[in-house]
Amino acid sequence: MRINTNVSSLVAQEANKQTNVTLANSLEKLSTGFKINKASDDASGLSIADKLRTQANGLNQAVANGNSAVTLTQIADKAMAEQSNILDVVKQKLIQASTATTSAEGIEAIGKDISKLLEQLNNIAAQTTYNGTNLLQGTASAGSVTSGIAMTFQMGTTASDVIKTASGTLANTAGLNGMSALKTGVEAWSAGLDATVMQASARGQLVEIDSALTQLNSWRADFGSTQNQLESSIRNLMTQVTNTKAAESVIRDVDYAQESANFNKQNIISQAGTYAISQANNVSQNIMRLLQ
Repeated sequence: MRINTNVSSLVAQEANKQTNVTLANSLEKLSTGFKINKASDDASGLSIADKLRTQANGLNQAVANGNSAVTLTQIADKAMAEQSNILDVVKQKLIQASTATTSAEGIEAIGKDISKLLEQLNNIAAQTTYNGTNLLQGTASAGSVTSGIAMTFQMGTTASDVIKTASGTLANTAGLNGMSALKTGVEAWSAGLDATVMQASARGQLVEIDSALTQLNSWRADFGSTQNQLESSIRNLMTQVTNTKAAESVIRDVDYAQESANFNKQNIISQAGTYAISQANNVSQNIMRLLQ
């Protein structure tokens, strides 16, 4: 029997220290709600969980991009709807100017009215913007307007996950089929021209207005189909976010029922270890009886 080195006490202390470390880890998991709080908890699991979290965050941003894009397409569609109404009125006035019952003075007044309507058509194209981006006439530079620019929306986490409008939109008199010729022809109606000449000119412009309406409706259909595609993509992305978060949760989140049971187990072992240390220390007291 030896008292200089209490081996039993040392063994009990070592076991108790390890138990307390395990108990602290269990408390950390219960307090944070995460099964993996540091790389040493599960190195491979942490790597996978972080990738899943990054993917979910990227998908959430793609959903936000999609919602913004839907708003953009709605703005463009409503603006083109008003432009379509303007072209409808212009066509009605051209039909009015084409008949022999309309006098030269009347046709001249109709021409001025059409010019104002076309001016408003251009105003709508210039004023329809989203976050500084012009939607219906590209960009303006030094007083001139460039051709329409097709738009690309990022709808995923890779470079290829994009949705695009079919073509650029230039919904003004410079870009709509026949509108430049119509504008020039109508502005030529003035006092002194023979009524029959202006009536013939108005009938000729009916072809141009029909061509412009066809093109504008084609652009509206493109924005409408793009909006449907965006909304479908948003629904799919939201499903992906849910599934990705669920996959991350399986790896990262703690099971409270299981961890609570483990905590209680380690707590009992810790108390038992403390009792074992006290009993190991009492062994030395027993040896003292041999000296009595």
